[in-house]
Parts: sequence; C-alpha cells; structure tokens
Amino acid sequence: MTFSANHPIIFIIVGVIIGIVVAQSVFFLVKAYKRGLELGIARSTLNATIKRSALFTIAPAVAIFMGLVSLVNLLGVALPWLRLSVIGAVTYELPAALQAAESMGISSVSYTDLTAQQFVTIVFVMTFGIAASLIMAPITCKKITGGMLKVKDKDKKWMDVLMTSMFVGMLSAFLGFIVCDLGFVNGEAGVEFHYQLEYWIPVFVMAISAAIMAVCGILIKKLNWKWLNDYALPLSMIGSMALSIPVTMIIT
Repeated sequence: MTFSANHPIIFIIVGVIIGIVVAQSVFFLVKAYKRGLELGIARSTLNATIKRSALFTIAPAVAIFMGLVSLVNLLGVALPWLRLSVIGAVTYELPAALQAAESMGISSVSYTDLTAQQFVTIVFVMTFGIAASLIMAPITCKKITGGMLKVKDKDKKWMDVLMTSMFVGMLSAFLGFIVCDLGFVNGEAGVEFHYQLEYWIPVFVMAISAAIMAVCGILIKKLNWKWLNDYALPLSMIGSMALSIPVTMIIT
C-alpha cells in the first residue's frame, strides 16, 4: 500500500486526539461556569466574559491558521493540524521539519514525495524535543518561577533586562534561518559571495513584517488602539506573506 500523509487513518487518529483535548476544554469551561454561579457572579457577566474571550481568540487563531497553511505542503493536513491544535508553534515546527528532511538528503520537501520512514522521522524530530517541556515543566517550573520572583523583588529593572535578553536570544536562534543563505560560500571559482537578490528575499519579507508590526505599535501608542494588540501578529504575518509574492516576482 502506498503511503500517504493524508491517509484517512491518520485523520482518524488526529481527530480522536483533538476530540479529547476539546472535550477537556468543554469540561473545564462548564465546571468554571458553574463555580462562577456558586460564587455569586451574575450569569450575564459570565456570558459576556465568554463572548469576549471567544472574540479575542480569533486573532491568534488566524496566526495559527497561517502556520498551518505553511506546513500543509510539507507534511499534509493531518499532522500540522494536530501539532498546531494541541501543542506547537510554526516557529518551531517548520525549522524542525526542514532540518529533519535535510538530514535525510531531501532537498525539496513535499508530503506527496515522502515515504513512511521519512514521515515518521520528521514527526519524531518535531515531537520528541518539545515533549521534554511537558515533562520538565511540572518538575522545574516552581523553582524557576521562584528564582525569577526573587530577582524581580531585588531589582525590577534587571528582571526586565533578563526577560528581554531571553526573548531576543530566542528570536536570534530563528533569525539564522533567514540569513543562512547569505555570505561567503565555496563556488566553482573558489570562495564566492551570494550577492544575488534572490538570496535576500527572506530578509526583505522579514523587513516588511517588521515594518507592519512597527506601524501597529505606533497606532497602539499614538491612537490608543489597544484592541490592535491582539491583531498585530496576524496582520504582520498575513501582510508579509501577501507582499512576498510581488517581491519574489519582481526580484526573480
């Protein structure tokens, strides 16, 4: 039987897992609602809170959907659907999948060309590393949080610097994938520099995304558009992805 990343059996497995997660969410929602009534919170207040929470999940969902679209051509529909519905992030999933494919000598990744062994290897790379966080979180989270609170109590400014540095460090790790094709390489005539504009397309797209995010930040600060906080990320993603098409057409 020919392997397919979109085989119905894979969809059934994924559907069962996601169904369990949704059932858990509904269970705790009902329990929380009943507990709110027991505490004397008005039913109208609870309903309004649920509606506002549901509304503000639309923006993050758009960003997740865009990540799903970017992974579908590589891994089919079922696996990205599972990874981005339960636990995962496109900033981690896509580089992990590409690195796993490159380690197996696959230069152009497409789910239609993957064998069962290659698909399982990619799945293992995408899931095994991030699974460690689920195991370590309950063991180390209390100590780490306690240490961070101690630092905050001693020096709040240093705590802000520490958290910002950690965030910038995380971004720097992913930044390498954008600029890795730039620089000196071994060519036919010796060491050559990638000066061709096509190698700069990821950099241009990143700059566009940053510009859109900067505009959103200015609007939030100058016009006090607080609601834009939840939509800045999907807007920058969608805008940069849409503009990447004309940028690529112009350059190539």
